Amino acid sequence: MNDRDLYELDLSKVEFKRACGGNQGGGDDGESCVTLGVVEEGVFAVGDSKRPDRDPLLFTATELKAAGIDPARFGLSV
Repeated sequence: MNDRDLYELDLSKVEFKRACGGNQGGGDDGESCVTLGVVEEGVFAVGDSKRPDRDPLLFTATELKAAGIDPARFGLSV
């Protein structure tokens, strides 16, 4: 997968899940929320719920693990 350009993948059907934390409002206002979606097996899209107009960043499952992001927190599996 190292020789693939992840940003050439189609994101039109990605369903994003949201995880919030760090604010006292419970995340309903969108503050401190991250979105995560499965693009295809082993590839994830990470977005910011406060900026849905921005393109998400794309990572492999290995990169997510190295960054300490657990897809299970979003109800997703690797």
